[in-house]
Amino acid sequence: MGYTFLSSQTADDDPSIDFTSGIDGTYDEYLFTIVNYKPETDSQQICFQVDTGTNTSYNQTITSTSFYAGTSDTGGWAQVVYAGGHDQAEGDTALQILTYGGESNTIPSLTNSGELRLYAPSSSAYIKHFTASVNCIYDSSGTRYNITTHTAGYVNTTTALTRVRFAASSDNIYTGTFTLYGVS
Repeated sequence: MGYTFLSSQTADDDPSIDFTSGIDGTYDEYLFTIVNYKPETDSQQICFQVDTGTNTSYNQTITSTSFYAGTSDTGGWAQVVYAGGHDQAEGDTALQILTYGGESNTIPSLTNSGELRLYAPSSSAYIKHFTASVNCIYDSSGTRYNITTHTAGYVNTTTALTRVRFAASSDNIYTGTFTLYGVS
């Protein structure tokens, strides 16, 4: 398996990070990495949505499921939990949540990092599957939690996907580097 770098963007208090080129029929799989994401305000998850052609509404129908696993730095909490609040059902066109939470710039050392994989986005015969795994270091009253969220699902369209948007669940993306690779 080889990775071909296509593009990278670094957020600087942006409402979203949009990849509007580079997603075409060249590769059957595209990998997006998210490194050191921080929202503008606490507890805002990193999310994504996609679009077709030159559309910019980012409101494609998604069906998904999610769970997270984590532990605290004190060892007093460890769980694997179905994240029903992150699921989307057929017909839902909202942003897809990819992580448990996010700490703002008030605690500089706490960030989110992970990946989103988009499969066969240019196919005109199949719906578009995706998988994601994003790790969050979260602080609650001085206790640190290491929580990894796993999400999978599909975008219910046979039209080619050409755009991917990353956004915080609310407010702006304070910082983070988002990189696109083609996978061969």
